[in-house]
Amino acid sequence: MSLLSKFKNDPLLGKVIRSSGALFSSNTISLALNVVQSILAARLLGPADFGLAAIIMSYASTVNGFLSFRMSELVVRYGGEYLEKDDKEKVAALVKAAAISEATVSLFAFLFVALTSALASQYIAKTPNTAWFFIVYSLGLLANFNTETSTGVLQMLRKIKYQGFINLAQSLITAGLIAIAFFTKGNLQFVLFAYLAGKVVLGFGIFSTAFYQLNQRLGSGWWKAKINSLPKIKELARFAVSSNLSATAILVFRESEILWVAYFLTSEAAGYYKAAYAIVSLLAVPANPFILTTYPEINKLVVEKAWPRLKDFLKKITTVAAVYNLALAAGFVIFGKWLLSIYGAQYVAAYPALLALLVGFTFNYILFWNRPLLLSLGLPEFPLKATHRFGCRKTSADLSACAAFWVCG
Repeated sequence: MSLLSKFKNDPLLGKVIRSSGALFSSNTISLALNVVQSILAARLLGPADFGLAAIIMSYASTVNGFLSFRMSELVVRYGGEYLEKDDKEKVAALVKAAAISEATVSLFAFLFVALTSALASQYIAKTPNTAWFFIVYSLGLLANFNTETSTGVLQMLRKIKYQGFINLAQSLITAGLIAIAFFTKGNLQFVLFAYLAGKVVLGFGIFSTAFYQLNQRLGSGWWKAKINSLPKIKELARFAVSSNLSATAILVFRESEILWVAYFLTSEAAGYYKAAYAIVSLLAVPANPFILTTYPEINKLVVEKAWPRLKDFLKKITTVAAVYNLALAAGFVIFGKWLLSIYGAQYVAAYPALLALLVGFTFNYILFWNRPLLLSLGLPEFPLKATHRFGCRKTSADLSACAAFWVCG
């Protein structure tokens, strides 16, 4: 059997690609709108204010990331297991616990941003009288009080395609408002309100959709489930805390760069970096749907202990990811300067940053499945250990994690 036939005749891979394709279609349109709004904002504001807007948005998301327990991962990991056993009571209790926990964290994140806004304005943005910008934009954290849990629910129920429609609605509203700002010569405040409006649509849209889908699957009274009916409470808590710590380590080293650029340099440098980051982030358009749709399937294979099938599945999705990511990366290397010039001639200076980011993003999106696999294997703490050790040591957990990476070899 030829290599192409092996891919074509694999029902699981076909299912994932079809599900990813449905989400990809919506995300492609959303991407086009996001690119347009980013270009308009960059041209309207200039590098300094464009960077300031990026700092304000990044600060809120980074604070939330530090406190977040990645409830989508918890819901998919354990909710998927309970759903496979048709234990609706436990699924309902798990989602309820996750939703309450995430809402509490979102409130704390908002309060933290509000309390530290003056410090962020002084030491990171280095721009006076901007503290209130940080506070107003952080209202989006309250609007997204259940986005992670709701996303996990849609993944678990194989209804993630609806997230694409909500992303599209968010992008339409944000792009429309920024276009108005551009043609009416609006200011930084208007642009921030446009992004905030999109966050509100995203948060309430995903929450209401997930709530409706749960009503359809579990019945309208699912939210009355008793949390104390859940088994392995300590295991659930360990998973959530470990997932938070490992993702926080990633956040510090990889996803809060704009804040570090602003802190050590200037908001103008952050503006250049934001332009490069926006272009390289286009790799996420095909990657994110693939990630969202493969995690539940990986988790299902782990629950079933179908190890040969899992190994084969991982090899195939790695091959698919490598093909399209390397092709896109080559395109960005060739056309990177031209793409940056669309933001404005001055943004071409960000091309070296674009190349550096491209290496990391490409590698990350080819081996995107490593974290979902470790979570499914009950090893959420391994990424944190790897961050500090850069290697495997001879403990039973680490050996299991090494075996998880071995499956592609």
